[in-house]
Amino acid sequence: MKKILLTIMVLAFAVVGAACGNKAESTGNSDDVKTVKVGVSSGDTRTWEYIVDLAKKDGLNIELVTFNDYIQPNLALSEGEIDANSFQTVAYFDEFVQDQNLKLEAIGSTVIAPMGLYSKKHKDLKDLPNGATVAVPNEATNFGRALLLLQEAGLITLKEEFYGSGSLDIIKENPKNLKIQPVAAGNTPRLLDDADASAINNNFAVEAGLTLKDALFHESKTAKPYINIIAVKKGNADRPELQKLVELYQSKEVEAFIEKTFKGNTIPAYVSVDELVNYQDAWTKPANEK
Repeated sequence: MKKILLTIMVLAFAVVGAACGNKAESTGNSDDVKTVKVGVSSGDTRTWEYIVDLAKKDGLNIELVTFNDYIQPNLALSEGEIDANSFQTVAYFDEFVQDQNLKLEAIGSTVIAPMGLYSKKHKDLKDLPNGATVAVPNEATNFGRALLLLQEAGLITLKEEFYGSGSLDIIKENPKNLKIQPVAAGNTPRLLDDADASAINNNFAVEAGLTLKDALFHESKTAKPYINIIAVKKGNADRPELQKLVELYQSKEVEAFIEKTFKGNTIPAYVSVDELVNYQDAWTKPANEK
């Protein structure tokens, strides 16, 4: 009887051991495919959906988590609910992180959705007359962005103490005596009928049926504060799967996809992390000094 019991126990341990071995083997196989949760804006996910497909070839599973505002993605990242996010400019990111005291960092650049200077009355920048009226968004950050655009276009010069927030008294030189007219950002396209020119955010320009080809001038890759980024929690920047996100986004395949899909309304803007972090250095330099 004891021999029978002993045999049963040995067989039982063998079955359990085999089951554990199979479980361990299954877990090992699943570890070969890393899953990364990336927070994105719900507005347009075409680029990230393309990257999801590319990543599968490299054994990386990207799960997109969409958000309807610009607040929750950073909070979710800080709480560890997602591994990375990609929806914001570096200037917005820096201001939000400082205000909310979050421990996040940028690990790579993605694209810029350029602000443009549009006109129905003039075909070229040099045609803008002295005393021309130029509409700009009145919100502090976008106001500053519009002033920086005008400086990059060579129309004005800003004071050295300019750090992103816009106001008329931050203008140092205005050789054409432009009449800067701040209005709600959503109204800037409507001012095209009355003003000589209007500085319009990309999303409002697209809604109005405008493309960057219609602009007298638009932001370029030198508008570093307004380049979008991939962000992660501090301390996670060197995780291989997160670095892979940057590598994929900045690949030739994705660059070609963006150029073909968005036809210039969104521009790949791949700069180093050091340039992202030190974008303030470019804020007050006129275009011919960049």
